[in-house]
Amino acid sequence: MLDVRGVTRMFGQKAAVDNISFQIDRPAFVGIIGRSGAGKSTFLRMMNRLLDATSGEIRVEGRDVLALKGAEARAWQSHCAMIFQQFNLVPRMDVASNVLHGILNRRSTLQTMLNLWPQADILRALEILDRLGIAEQATKRAEALSGGQQQRVAIARALMQDPKIILADEPMASLDPMNAQVVMDTLKRINVEDGRMVIANLHTLDTARHYCDRVIGMRDGRIVFDGTPDQLSTGIARDIYGADASFNEAATSTAIPADTTADRSYADLMLS
Repeated sequence: MLDVRGVTRMFGQKAAVDNISFQIDRPAFVGIIGRSGAGKSTFLRMMNRLLDATSGEIRVEGRDVLALKGAEARAWQSHCAMIFQQFNLVPRMDVASNVLHGILNRRSTLQTMLNLWPQADILRALEILDRLGIAEQATKRAEALSGGQQQRVAIARALMQDPKIILADEPMASLDPMNAQVVMDTLKRINVEDGRMVIANLHTLDTARHYCDRVIGMRDGRIVFDGTPDQLSTGIARDIYGADASFNEAATSTAIPADTTADRSYADLMLS
């Protein structure tokens, strides 16, 4: 279903993503883990065509999406929805309209300018919001919602696209532990119930273990681990995060609620 072949992205002389390859043959929930700067976000942005690759191929059902141009590339983006850590909503726009913006690329410029939506699309947006437990927020401005609610609106917008693949770039990073759990539960439910592939960039091993079918560990732009969550060991964690990784670094990203002790190493903490 997804075949990544030798993908590289250079920024000057530095390889942000360095010749990575892997295959996913079913609509799994895949977590990509690693420290900040490991190349996780750069890879997702290439897959969504927000960034061009320097070399390599990303084949989805046999088609190299990195080779798509113009309208074909935009059509691919509608099948490969992106969820960002900062939500990327229009703050002053109501929630329902933000969700409807998931299908902007299917509408004419005039329809967009006049904010005209077919009734069927409006009803579908409301159904998605209801599924995510926030239908009552439909008429409120996005900026009036909590962070967790805003992220669910962003997920609803992604679902409005009816994508084959959902990419989530550190979807918990701006959330408190309770809202982080709600968002991750939502993504997992979409993966299981809809049969959609979800690829999420995550900071913590604990979250990856709890939600993912498969985990890919990146360090310095390269894949240093590719396996199941139960294969993660302290040694592998140190390969991914480095022997000097500390709890303070873990604290920069929200984990699913768990017992923590500040003087333990990152690897030991997340593998306890």
